[in-house]
Amino acid sequence: MMEATVPHSHAVVWIDHFIAKIFSIGLTGVSAAAVRAQLSSHHLHHKANAIGSGRVHDDATFLARISEALGNCTDLLIIGPGTEKTELMQYLKVVRPELNLHVESSDHPTDREIIALGRKRFHLDR
Repeated sequence: MMEATVPHSHAVVWIDHFIAKIFSIGLTGVSAAAVRAQLSSHHLHHKANAIGSGRVHDDATFLARISEALGNCTDLLIIGPGTEKTELMQYLKVVRPELNLHVESSDHPTDREIIALGRKRFHLDR
């Protein structure tokens, strides 16, 4: 698990229930970090007549560790395929109300595509 403080004021987080990829973007370059969820299982099970939701149990510290890894970020774009991006946005609105938050749906882009989205959002494309 790699966790790093983000040195730039702009960042993009791509998140699903397993990992948050954090790309800190500035005029001087890009730095990357990853925060991995600590899950009891990586498998989702859906069986007929089974008790329970069939979902992996959430990591209670996942969102807090992402917030910590953002460091001094002031502008954040959150993207991802599921509901985790909305959960992260709601969490950050409470614990980091000073953040300028943007949220967009995104399937599974490459790291290069994530960085390009961030550069476009924050008007840092050259």
